[in-house]
Amino acid sequence: MNNTMRYKGYVGSVEFSENDAVFYGKVLGIRSLISYEGANATELIADFHGAVDDYLAMCKEDGVAPETAYKGSFNVRITPQLHEKLAICAQNQGISLNKLIEKALQAYHPIKAI
Repeated sequence: MNNTMRYKGYVGSVEFSENDAVFYGKVLGIRSLISYEGANATELIADFHGAVDDYLAMCKEDGVAPETAYKGSFNVRITPQLHEKLAICAQNQGISLNKLIEKALQAYHPIKAI
């Protein structure tokens, strides 16, 4: 089962409230809160699309750039010792530390299933 959906470059979560008998979600990976809901899958998808469209229209009206998620950079905190080892490993391979980390993450098996 997939618990996300995509529209215009945005990824939205899919949740279900048994108490309220409603599907709901929010756009992931941005600071702005864009939420949506629906009584069924069709309504949830329509409200997700509408919420994203409303957000983009509001940004255009306000003259601000809409947030984009997953730009390809993020900070990772590790120990200085591991940082040193990784930097030396990258240097020995003739690649950047970023490239070494990217290769390691691509090889990580659980993300291959996504």
